[in-house]
Amino acid sequence: MTETLGIAGSGTIAVGLAAVASTVEGATLWARSPQSAQRARATLEKQCARLQEAGADAERVRIVSDITALHGCTYLVEAIVEDHASKARTLSDLGELCGQAEDQTIIATTTSSLSVGELAMATGRPDRFAGLHVFNPVTRMELVEVVFPQVATAQTRTRTLALCERLGKTAVEVPDTPGFVVNRLLFPYLFDAIRLMSEGGLGPEQVDTCMTLGAGMPMGPLALLDFVGLDVAVAIGDSIGLETPRALAELVSAGALGKKVGRGFYKYA
Repeated sequence: MTETLGIAGSGTIAVGLAAVASTVEGATLWARSPQSAQRARATLEKQCARLQEAGADAERVRIVSDITALHGCTYLVEAIVEDHASKARTLSDLGELCGQAEDQTIIATTTSSLSVGELAMATGRPDRFAGLHVFNPVTRMELVEVVFPQVATAQTRTRTLALCERLGKTAVEVPDTPGFVVNRLLFPYLFDAIRLMSEGGLGPEQVDTCMTLGAGMPMGPLALLDFVGLDVAVAIGDSIGLETPRALAELVSAGALGKKVGRGFYKYA
């Protein structure tokens, strides 16, 4: 079936998903306030302009500031801040929107590290729930780590994988374990890079140059952390049991959260 996509959130991941969806049927995106909606529209238009060859059209995305406008969508994706309590509240609201038990709407979360099984319970409909860990930038990254609660129905699984394919993504089903696969393997490396930089008296440029030119990485670890968001990195590290490096904690305490605020390990114009 062709899904009618609803997206709860107006940040980087949410808008990226909407831009990708605009290359096919489109989507309805909920922003928490008119101001957030305005910012989301401006970002969406820029991203769609870069995807013109793929058929992106920002006019195919409806941006609203009333969450009830998502009612009637057949596939709802929560894409807000990586915090269990915040996600659970939004997922509960989405579950209430779905109403009657016979409603076949699927609800998904874009969590990158939290328990999908626990978040599923917040909706009141865990059998019609999925984890869709999409990667930033959503418009360019092909992988989606897909996670299902044990009680997910066969229809939930089939429709979720079909949606990923429709959006041009490669879905890999992974276990519901902290950090899933990518972050479970990636973040120990990223945090070790911070410690090595501090202990060795190195600058971020030196570490990143070594890893891009010597190991063939497309982006160095410190630049990647800035891109992810240093606050998000701490949350992911906590979820998989990593000790936060002191240099990272100090930057976050100072409000230097990475590229999104103009400063982190690097400064951005």
